[in-house]
Amino acid sequence: MTFILLVILAIVVIFCVRDIRVKLISKPLFNYFKSALPELSQTEREAMEAGSIWWDGALFSGKPNWRKWLSNDKPKLSDDEQAFIDNELNTLLNMLDEEAIAQANDLPNEVWQYLKEKGFFAFIIPKSYGGLEFSAQANSTIVAKIASRSLSTAVTVMVPNSLGPAELLLHYGTPSQQDYWLPKLASGEVLPCFALTSPEAGSDAGSIQDYAVVCEREFEGAKQLGLAVSWQKRYITLAPVADVLGLAFKVYDPEQRLSEQVELGITCALIPTVHPGVKIGDRHSPLGQGFMNGTTSGEDVFIPLSWVIGEEAGIGKGWRMLVSCLSAGRGISLPALSAGTAHLSTRTSSAYANVRRQFGVPIAAFEGVQSALARVYGYTYLIEAVRQTTALAIDLKQSPSVVTAIAKYHLTEHARVALNDAMDIHGGKAIQMGKMNYLARNYMGMPISITVEGANILTRSLMIFGQGATRCHPFILKEMEIVQQEDQIIALKEFDEILCKHLQHTSINGVKAFFNGFTFASFERSPVSGDVAPYYRRLTWLSQALSVYSDIAMLKLGGTLKRREMISAKLGDVLSYLYMASCVLKKYEDDGRQQGDLPLVKFAVEHCLYEASNAIYAFCDNFTITPVSFLFKRIAFPIGNWIKAPSDILAIQVCEHVSKSNTTRERISHLCPVVKHSAVDTVEHVFMLEKAHAPLMAKYRKWCKQNAVDLRGKSLDEKLSMATTANVIDDKASETIFCIETLVAQAVAVDAKGASS
Repeated sequence: MTFILLVILAIVVIFCVRDIRVKLISKPLFNYFKSALPELSQTEREAMEAGSIWWDGALFSGKPNWRKWLSNDKPKLSDDEQAFIDNELNTLLNMLDEEAIAQANDLPNEVWQYLKEKGFFAFIIPKSYGGLEFSAQANSTIVAKIASRSLSTAVTVMVPNSLGPAELLLHYGTPSQQDYWLPKLASGEVLPCFALTSPEAGSDAGSIQDYAVVCEREFEGAKQLGLAVSWQKRYITLAPVADVLGLAFKVYDPEQRLSEQVELGITCALIPTVHPGVKIGDRHSPLGQGFMNGTTSGEDVFIPLSWVIGEEAGIGKGWRMLVSCLSAGRGISLPALSAGTAHLSTRTSSAYANVRRQFGVPIAAFEGVQSALARVYGYTYLIEAVRQTTALAIDLKQSPSVVTAIAKYHLTEHARVALNDAMDIHGGKAIQMGKMNYLARNYMGMPISITVEGANILTRSLMIFGQGATRCHPFILKEMEIVQQEDQIIALKEFDEILCKHLQHTSINGVKAFFNGFTFASFERSPVSGDVAPYYRRLTWLSQALSVYSDIAMLKLGGTLKRREMISAKLGDVLSYLYMASCVLKKYEDDGRQQGDLPLVKFAVEHCLYEASNAIYAFCDNFTITPVSFLFKRIAFPIGNWIKAPSDILAIQVCEHVSKSNTTRERISHLCPVVKHSAVDTVEHVFMLEKAHAPLMAKYRKWCKQNAVDLRGKSLDEKLSMATTANVIDDKASETIFCIETLVAQAVAVDAKGASS
């Protein structure tokens, strides 16, 4: 007992007496941090400063304020936005035929004209310039609905409304540039593209080889100071048809005409594609999709400084422009494509599995199929929740770079899984190309979303935790800045002050995580009561665990953490699944706690909890010394990992609720339009008819089974005639059954080469 008291006294003295603390704790850690923590490059610093911290910061802190989270506005559309969706968008959807677009390798002329005339390229442009000035929520919803009908058209609409000339002009253009370009972009008179990706650099904008040299040449009849630009770009969507080229390149000033520096940095400019020297090269074929994508190049092309976005003041500001505007693409467009694909998978799979019969019963009755269906439904609910909430963040004038990276990576990956399951459920129907196959084009195009703005491997392993750990942590970024100060005496004093807060923060979270891991988080607070209350408690517990394990990772690995991408990715997964579960719970509350959605909510949240806890275990397993790995796990899991994946019973409940409840099914598939006379319309119509006449169909099919021998080789007309003669059905019922069975045959049919569709 005396020994324990002496140890406690020693700890108190060490931490409470400043001189002793500085000598024994702060100074050694200061020296370690100085050598271990990475020095922020200029591009990294600009990337950190460009984004904002939102709910990701709260999850990283270990003390998320759930009441504040739930008090955020509900995702909503204005009257004008809803009217556009009900009218202009629905008209467009009826004009689209993805199979025909793919065969022609282009949108029809009338579709191009309609997109321009009705403002489909002007969602983000203010009304004062002739644009629609829609919210991020509306932008996302419209692109998602188009994506479920035609991925090629969705990408065509998406690009001008995300990272591109309009977005950059709105934030960084001069008034004269805005006045000149934005009305032309809004009216569709000018079609834009933005060229960033270079063959050598890929998604690393800092490594692009495209360059410009400051020089003076004759332009429009007079000597002007400008830039001689050379570039090679590829994968540029809309490049083959663009009228104005947004271009990113590095600027050099060897004669120091503009500055004392030679390297002025990444710069963005707008160049008309008819300008001498601009070359629109070969067109790409991205997995057979019909949207325009290709190359562009130029060699020593002179442009005046007035074409630089922001004019002369914008030179060298391109990287900041890009990282601050990338959230539109990550947070709006790519989640929208994922949501459209997921809603398509849900609407068609739920219908097809109930009308496609095997061994005399719908395939939806088989538990193996139900396992896949539950993933499709649960992931669709999750994707929709994250899509809506992330768009909401942008509408709230946030620019959460970490959150949008999470949305981009995880929604495209979850949509890929949902679509794969949908393909398996449809079987042979899903692999025969033609108008009857409503899944194939989205299936072929899914990897495109995954490669945009950096392949998902890059997003997961470098961006989510790489930025999140530094950007969202309450103390790390400040500590990094302190240790890099020139005055080491002042730096040590400031470091000591913040270190005390950091140690207190980590210790409290560690104790809480241990206690909650031991008590199943039963004593944590929840902002709500009822079935979902335990989920809030468990998310708080895992938030505390993430805070502690992040500190362990940064202390142990220091500056090498960003190169240890597998470890970084695992901790990023924890943050990601916490965010996505938060979105699911918010959607459930925003929607008024629809009881029909509760199994979907449980499935989605339990999936997130399971993946997050497994990611923590996987992180700890990277410490190869077994006792160390064991002890690290015990910090948050003193009795082991008790978080389980969604159960089979829950999966069956999910399928039953979606199958039986039209309102629940509609909520998780409403972004997939049912266009008349389409293949989706066929399977949807027969599904609804089957449900409406379930007793009649059951009676008829039972009779068919009992008389299977007599009915062999009989046509449908003959079977119905025999059933009518036997007084099993009447004439009206016979007509209904004929209609349903004919539609079922059409719903399960596939295209054949040489046959008319």
